[in-house]
This record gives sequence, C-alpha cells and structure tokens, in this order.
Amino acid sequence: MTPHYDVVIVGAGAAGLMCAATAGARGRSVLLVDHAAKIGEKIRISGGGRCNFTNIHASPAHYLSRNPHFCKSALKQYTQFDFIDLVQRHGIKYHEKKLGQLFCDNSAQGVIDMLLSECADGGVTLKTGTSVSSITAKANGYRLDTSAGHFSCESLVIASGGLSIPKIGASKFGYDVARQFGLNVIETRAGLVPLTFTDSILDRCKALSGVSVEASVWAADKARFAEGLLFTHRGLSGPSILQISSYWREGQELGVNLADGVNALEILKNKRQSNPKQDIKKAAAEIVPARLAEDICASLALSDHLADQSDKKLNALAAAINDWRVKPAGTEGYRTAEVTLGGVDTDALSSKTMECKTQKGLYFIGEVVDVTGHLGGYNFQWAWSSGSVAGMNV
Repeated sequence: MTPHYDVVIVGAGAAGLMCAATAGARGRSVLLVDHAAKIGEKIRISGGGRCNFTNIHASPAHYLSRNPHFCKSALKQYTQFDFIDLVQRHGIKYHEKKLGQLFCDNSAQGVIDMLLSECADGGVTLKTGTSVSSITAKANGYRLDTSAGHFSCESLVIASGGLSIPKIGASKFGYDVARQFGLNVIETRAGLVPLTFTDSILDRCKALSGVSVEASVWAADKARFAEGLLFTHRGLSGPSILQISSYWREGQELGVNLADGVNALEILKNKRQSNPKQDIKKAAAEIVPARLAEDICASLALSDHLADQSDKKLNALAAAINDWRVKPAGTEGYRTAEVTLGGVDTDALSSKTMECKTQKGLYFIGEVVDVTGHLGGYNFQWAWSSGSVAGMNV
C-alpha cells in the first residue's frame, strides 16, 4: 500500500520546517521531504553563519509583492515576537545588531536544531535526499512519486523556495508545480543582490575595491535606503545596494549619496573660507574616505588649494559626493542573490491560510510565493509566518 499522511511538505527550509512543526503539534501526520542531503542550508549560511532570524520591526511595509496587502494576515497571525518566544524557550542566545536585526550569539545551527526538535515533538517524518518526480491530484488529496517511493496525502504544501543560491539546491520546482495546477507565476528575478557595471564605472569600482561608506541609495521615486555601501572589483555591494537591487530595473539610473547626512557643499565652502590653502583632495577626504576623495577629484580634474576652486567646481565636487548618478549594467544574478523576487501569484492563494483558491488542499509558502522582504531578517519572518499559518490549516 502507498503510505498515507495527512500532510506532505516539499522543501525542508525555513518555511517547510516551520509548517511541519506547526502541523505536527496539532496532531497531524506529516511527511517532510527535501531533495538535498542537508536541510536548512539557507538558515545555516545566513548572517555569516549566525542567522539573522527575524527583525523586531517586521511589518507589511518591509515586503514587496504585486499585492502588497497579501502578507498582512500571515504576519499578524504569527509575528516576530512569536518566533522570538520560540527561540527563547529553546534557550538560544541572541542579540540585536542594528535596525532591529536579531542574530544568534552562536551558530545558526541552533535555529535548525530548534526546528528539528519541534518537528520531532510533533512526530514529523523527515526524508532527505528525496526528489519528487511527479504530483497527481486525486479525489481525496494528492499522490507523490519520489525517489523514496510513492506517498499520498490529504494536504500538500510546496515550500521549495526560489532560484537564489543554486549551489545549495535552489530550483524551479515550486513554480512548475504551480503551473501544473493552473496558477500564474509572476516573473522572477534576483533580489538583494550586488549590482554590476561596465566601462568607466567598473574601472573606478575595481580601483576602489574594499572602500566602504555609509551611503543612501535611491531608484527613481520608489525607495531610498541609508546603509553601508561597498566598492568591489565587480561593482557595488553592501546593505544599501542589496536593498535597492530589489527595486531597481534594467536601464534605470540610481542616485547615491556617498556621505549620508552630510552637506558636502556647505562643508567645502566653509573650508575654503577658513582654510583656503588646504588641498582640495584633503578637504574632500574629511567627508569621504581618502581613496574615494582622490578618485572623485581625479574624475573631475580637480587639484590645488581650496582658494583656487570656483563655486562651480565646488558644486561639481559636492554633487559627486551627495548626488552621484550611476546606471548599473545588471546584477550578479541568482548565484549571489539572497532572495527571489516574484513567484506564485498571491491572487491564487488565500492570505489567511496560504491554500490555493482553486485547488483544495494545495498550499504554497515561503520564498516560492510572490512576497519578498527587505534585507535584515524579514524574509525569514515571512517563512515563519507563512509556514505557521499553513501549518495551522492543513
């Protein structure tokens, strides 16, 4: 006979583990399968190995989706404080870094072990290294053909993630399942990813590789982020760039303030009056790092003392610092992206349960859905929230 479970969950990442633990705690018989030999790899590698597991400021405003209201119900039903309570009950020590980001004091493995412990308490059956070859809808549920045999279930949850970081097993499996059952899939693209450049800007980035500043970055009128920016040999990275990458579209120009919160023109004019013999490069180096100051001055052919600089030249230097305009060539793609934008269209799902509206017993949760959080623990919170909600309803 084909083994039967109340619930089968495909994908043992953050969302899948959370869903399995929640459903198991309700007394449901649960099978959790994953094609990878090691589960929860995104949890393990996140936050430099310490897992930025949530953000105390998590709210719907921190998420992108074609339907910005969709995430509200799940985030309200299972909040960041609910997950923090779970972490505390398991004795995991954590700390807040900045901007509400919470990290484990020790290894991210603590979060994985916590979720596995919750699954074990709920009697969840876990099968790793198990790929799903086909899914068939039956009168009373679903049949799955896998590398570990055939299984049937009443409720099927797809928690297989997106396309980001393929080296740890990312695949388009979830999107294929959605299309199989007639669901629309919003165009996917890499999110929270470094931006790349060509020609002169790339040459400048290479020369400045390793230089970092506290910057603010904006794309058209869509969003503005004030966080660290890092020059690399491939282009621009750092939190501010990763954040804006989710809003940037090909062909758009970005605005960059390389000295956020500083009025460069006012400082330069004051210095010209108070210290006219100061070299302009040294004056600029008091606003931005010396290597960057030298590069900007060279790009504008500025040299000599402040006293020798006209208002026009000081304006040009200040604009290069406070209002640098750049046009990225692209992104580094899914290889280094932290998340996948787009995914299963939320119009096809119930925001209260995560169940497909047209296919009874079929659920989609986590990154596979068209809900993408900002950098800083928000995507994990979406995994916990959507996973918990589905787990309460399967």
